[in-house]
Amino acid sequence: MNTRLLSGGGLLLALVAFLAVNIIGNQTLTSMRLDVTENKLFTLSQGTRNILDSLREPINLRYYFSTKLLAGYPDLQTYGVRVRDLLEEYAGRSGGKIELTVIDPEPFSEAEDQAVAFGIRQLPVSEVGDMAYFGLVGTNSVDQEIAIPFFDPSQEQALEYDLTKLVYNLAHPKKRVVGVISGLPIFGNPDPYGRPGQPWTVVPVLREAFDLRELRADLVSIDKDIDTLLVIHPQNLPEETQYAIDQFVLKGGKAMVFVDPSAENDSTAPDPANPTILPEHKSDLPKLLEAWGLKLIEGKVAADTDAAIRVSYTGNRGPQEIEYLPWLHLEEKNLNREDFTTSQLKLINVGSSGVLQRLEGATTTITPLIETGSNSGLLDAEAVMIVRDPRGLLESFKSDGKPQMLAARVTGKVKSAFPGGKVEKAAFNPAGQPADGENAGKETITKSNHVEESAQPINVIVVADTDMLADSFWIRMQQSMGVRVPTPFADNGNFLINAIDNLGGNSDLISLRSRGSSSRPFTVVEQIQRDAEAQYRSKERALQDKLQETEKKIAELQQQKDQGAGTLMSPQQKAEVEKFKMEMLNTRKQLRDVQHDLRKNIEGLGTRLRIVNIGLVPVLLGAFAIVFALMRRSRRATRASG
Repeated sequence: MNTRLLSGGGLLLALVAFLAVNIIGNQTLTSMRLDVTENKLFTLSQGTRNILDSLREPINLRYYFSTKLLAGYPDLQTYGVRVRDLLEEYAGRSGGKIELTVIDPEPFSEAEDQAVAFGIRQLPVSEVGDMAYFGLVGTNSVDQEIAIPFFDPSQEQALEYDLTKLVYNLAHPKKRVVGVISGLPIFGNPDPYGRPGQPWTVVPVLREAFDLRELRADLVSIDKDIDTLLVIHPQNLPEETQYAIDQFVLKGGKAMVFVDPSAENDSTAPDPANPTILPEHKSDLPKLLEAWGLKLIEGKVAADTDAAIRVSYTGNRGPQEIEYLPWLHLEEKNLNREDFTTSQLKLINVGSSGVLQRLEGATTTITPLIETGSNSGLLDAEAVMIVRDPRGLLESFKSDGKPQMLAARVTGKVKSAFPGGKVEKAAFNPAGQPADGENAGKETITKSNHVEESAQPINVIVVADTDMLADSFWIRMQQSMGVRVPTPFADNGNFLINAIDNLGGNSDLISLRSRGSSSRPFTVVEQIQRDAEAQYRSKERALQDKLQETEKKIAELQQQKDQGAGTLMSPQQKAEVEKFKMEMLNTRKQLRDVQHDLRKNIEGLGTRLRIVNIGLVPVLLGAFAIVFALMRRSRRATRASG
């Protein structure tokens, strides 16, 4: 038999088998994936998988990514591939409910016009005016459109959350209803004629995203269609209203509560009958907070010397700027970078904020969202309201040396703050008026359909400040084309929107974890660079010290030189200067050597990494093939000899 013919036929059969396996695999195994990345970058969180599995209507995703035009931007190019791969994972998991279209819009094409119309951000990439695109547009069966104008690589950890939120909102297009109970005039103060005043900026901002509904402060039940409850400055709420909030949360409703030991924007006027008694500007919900595992420290406001806002102050020394401890300028280091409510915020301002404290024995999980720094402590709320002396507060302040919690997320199963559904309510006479005399006071009633314990973990956000919602703490009005335009200078509004958006999503959306970053820095290279730079800085300091020392010696020699020498330098001075020049040249040479060694070490390490990545794998495969061939030949020889 012709061995060459057999060998050629075997190779042909192997090629046919290889092509067949690839074709069959592409057709039948596209949904099977193996994620071997360290941070499981391509493994969807359980919350995302639950949302994708629950899709009932088709969703179209158009991914606009200018592959060619962004070729000169490695970071965007790499991240673009990462986004595309994750989107393909969404489409594969959705069971055909998500249709993904990847579009590389050419300049002056119809695809580019569509990208612009959808609101995808234009990225200038050339001097001739070429624009690149890196964004996503989603549409549902009722033609609702939601866009992510630009995928920012610096926000990679929020990528899965942003994509899942887009899919979830397309699958649930109806605006969520947010109910608001407020003891502050956020909807506008009525004028003397009863006409409504100007609402706080948070109101129109909320109305853009949600169906906002103002609720009475004496309600006894909360409508079932309300998705999220917003409680602001709950001053002296009736127990029946507190009970309604308690039951709303226990039955699965989401809530965000703003309490305050010293609300600076509470404009409650003194009682005309007792004008000398100042009204209280504090609010709290101690029963509910205790049931949730929290308490607001009574009569105290937070202070932080590192975060205090500088204000203009006229004292004994005249006008000056000084830190006002109760007003805090909280930056990224003070915000929880793991929670999506605060993970992308940069700055939040608060005024006379209270402090939240976890109760001992609490069964709930308390996650701080906003905290002060370690150089912080507590101030007496009444003293702050009455004295208003920045210098006095600063001079008498003593730090506790630990962060203070200003806002927190509460999760976990809880019991009712009203055991048995027993609630106190004001007693009324038969005419419907509050009872007086011996019938005055309150009566205890027992509510029907009472829920004693939450069936599912609650999700509530509590904030110990209400002034952060006031325009003066985050909005600056500017004139543009004759129109007053609000311009944010802090993220207070974004914090509120993020919190309600995150609370009002379903539990799967809320549970999404931060994704790992696909960026894998060369930590060894960075350490080499840091060490070399430290050595470089040490040389620099030595050079500066030597320079100052030599100049000092020259000055001393100048004083000692012969008066008749005029401005000419003495031989000793000249020698000293020449010596300094030689030392300076030598030091510069050493600095160049350090830089050369730095580059040499990094290049050498890069070469070794390339050898391992490029050469080692083929070598291992080759060695495996040789060993396999030798073993096969050995078995053949054994069979032949037998």
